[in-house]
Amino acid sequence: MWAPDIYEGSPTPVTAFLSIAPKISISANISRVSIYSSYGATLQQIFFFCSIASMILGALAAMAQTKVKRLLAHSSIGHVGYIRTGFSCGTIEGIQSRLIGIFIYASMTIDAFAIVSALRQTRVKYIADLGALAKTNPILAITFSITMFSYAGIPPLAGFCSKFYLFFAALGCGAYFLAPVGVVTSVIGRWAAGRLPRVSQFWGPKAVLRAPDT
Repeated sequence: MWAPDIYEGSPTPVTAFLSIAPKISISANISRVSIYSSYGATLQQIFFFCSIASMILGALAAMAQTKVKRLLAHSSIGHVGYIRTGFSCGTIEGIQSRLIGIFIYASMTIDAFAIVSALRQTRVKYIADLGALAKTNPILAITFSITMFSYAGIPPLAGFCSKFYLFFAALGCGAYFLAPVGVVTSVIGRWAAGRLPRVSQFWGPKAVLRAPDT
């Protein structure tokens, strides 16, 4: 619950660090647990629940956001749920898919926050402020669109490959409920993350009433 406020209030480089470094650290430590030992059914069920909760919360909360960094915060929460799918499996396929997922997520996040950092110099804060980006900086608009489409899991981009491997690993370990929930929340997340490229490419600069964030 603290993530959107921290993302919004921190400088963009600090936000990028908080978005990437803890996830890589946690992934590395749990990978060591998965390789050198095993965990029982109770801990696996906890991972299942946390994964589903993160995916649902991230997808639904992102739909209500009007600020760029807060939207990225909730997308990050959702991606934690997808990556945690690999934790839930406790198999070699789960470890492999988790490593692929965390690498792709880190690459996308670095790209996204580098663009956000460049946009902050032009005082772009709200999603509606991206309306003139395609005209003022078309290369940055196209790059941002591709990055967010990858966040949303649009094939054949890297974000789609990441989710495909994770959901395939979940099905392989018998998590037949976890994979469909991931697919549904991914579809919801496509609408939320797709707002940024949609606004930057097709909206013109105009005044927009901004509702308070939640």
